[in-house]
Amino acid sequence: MRVAHMTTTAARALPAQYTLDHLDHLESEAVHIFREVAGEFERPVILFSGGKDSVVMVHLALKAFAPAPLPFSLLHVDTGHNFPEVLRYRDETVERLGVRLVVAHVQDYIDDGRLRERADGTRNPLQTVPLLDAIEGNRFDAVFGGGRRDEEKARAKERVFSLRDSFGAWDPRRQRPELWDLYNGKHAPGEHVRVFPLSNWTELDVWRYIEREGIDLPDLYYAHEREVFSRDGMWLSAGEWGGPKSSEQVETRQVRYRTVGDMSCTGAVDSDATDVAGVILELAGSRLTERGATRADDRMSEAAMEDRKKQGYF
Repeated sequence: MRVAHMTTTAARALPAQYTLDHLDHLESEAVHIFREVAGEFERPVILFSGGKDSVVMVHLALKAFAPAPLPFSLLHVDTGHNFPEVLRYRDETVERLGVRLVVAHVQDYIDDGRLRERADGTRNPLQTVPLLDAIEGNRFDAVFGGGRRDEEKARAKERVFSLRDSFGAWDPRRQRPELWDLYNGKHAPGEHVRVFPLSNWTELDVWRYIEREGIDLPDLYYAHEREVFSRDGMWLSAGEWGGPKSSEQVETRQVRYRTVGDMSCTGAVDSDATDVAGVILELAGSRLTERGATRADDRMSEAAMEDRKKQGYF
């Protein structure tokens, strides 16, 4: 009891510049993870879609190695149904940073018969094969992803370092302990490791960090007018992917997106949040995760995400 009292007293006596707040702790952990991967692996890559989580990951990676340039390539699996605003943002960011971007196109796999278009029009589940081929073809041995444990229960099962076998599959039973923030990157030839630097972040943490760091995002993360239609309780954007049906009425609403991806399964939410502060206030009162509120592909079954992860999806 005496030691604990002395420790608390000493902590209170420290000047503010020697203490870390919640965001500082998360940033420090993520920076440590990026540096660990750089030291343990030969060809790491960051999954970068232009979405907020991947944008924050790149920002953290730049901090981890500043003033040196980013030592990793970027990888994006383009479904062919991505939001044009996000693709423009992706390309502008790559040009500004001067980094290498590898793009795997789902459309190429459909065109040559390696994949078949789904009846529901969504291509999100079709990303797995192009992703695994890109990892194998470029010999990436560590792949950074922006998955967070608050998104979905299958992602809550992940470790920070997640081993994938030679087929890219994930086996929850092969999880490794990560006591004292010690990460085991050992893997056999043909295997690789998925790495989640934002694993301990929440959606609200991400937005508070975006506010603190002044990070720019694609405009569709903020409230704007858009033509949408209702399907299964979600506002979807009209597009060449197959929506809307004849029975679905298109209307103009003020909405924003909490997550971005394939337009066929990513819903918008009604919103008045036109800036970062407004988004933070909106999230503070929300009881739905972003994927639960806006991702139709996660509603296919109770274990939809876990089934896809076992096949090699993120």
